[in-house]
Amino acid sequence: MRSVLLGIGLCLALAGCGAEPVWAPDEAVEAAVYRNDEPASITLYTMVSNRSNEGAHSGLLINGSQRLMFDPAGSWYHRTVPERNDVHFGMTDRMLDFYIDYHARETFRVVEQTIEVSPEVAEQAIAAVQGYGAVPKAMCGVSTSRILSSLPGFESIGRRAYPGRIMARFAELPGVQTDVIYQDDADNNSATLVAQAAVE
Repeated sequence: MRSVLLGIGLCLALAGCGAEPVWAPDEAVEAAVYRNDEPASITLYTMVSNRSNEGAHSGLLINGSQRLMFDPAGSWYHRTVPERNDVHFGMTDRMLDFYIDYHARETFRVVEQTIEVSPEVAEQAIAAVQGYGAVPKAMCGVSTSRILSSLPGFESIGRRAYPGRIMARFAELPGVQTDVIYQDDADNNSATLVAQAAVE
């Protein structure tokens, strides 16, 4: 029970985790669409507490016909990145760096796990996150695991509530490439958002 409460508390503390519907207009989304030339892929981002080693938040970067970020119940945003219900469009390399920089700090590290997929699976993932809807408090793991386990090749993820357990299952998939990002920024990352907002 203690680990359950700890996991939920970490999610709330890190992500701000509120189900607040957001719907950017069509013209903003269309103008922001970013296409990356790298192979189609799905990347699981897990924010892990450096104090408890518990997973605290999950996000999915999908690279297909466009590259976008599903950040369920997350609190990261940028004024040039339109959002529709936790899906962020226009995830250029700079914006991805901003996303990682916002989450990595003295109290949290970011675990990045990438696996190449077929273009068809990438498009299925893009459709799944766009159709999921706004994610309620502390449900980042549930939404992430539901989407992953619905995709061909990811069924073994299963439906799970805890980001750390999703990360562990994802690590068992063939061909996963993993990187861990540490930073020593202060735990209060509100200044990071302010600094990022000044950059186009």
